[in-house]
Amino acid sequence: MRASGRRSTARSSGGDATLVSDAHTTGDKTSWGAPPPDQVIAHTNLYWSYQTAPGRTAGTVETKNVDFGGTS
Repeated sequence: MRASGRRSTARSSGGDATLVSDAHTTGDKTSWGAPPPDQVIAHTNLYWSYQTAPGRTAGTVETKNVDFGGTS
């Protein structure tokens, strides 16, 4: 998942966004010059941990702490 695109979509539609930090899927693209998957995942988690926007929440959560209950 390219987080920046997902984050932009969620925010522009008025939603909050949470990335499940230990549920990434990715492929090894090192042969094309990309960092190894573990570094890509660490970087994605890092920048999602510090996202902010007025009136919106964003961040990361581990799978064991995911709550789909929401609020109404």
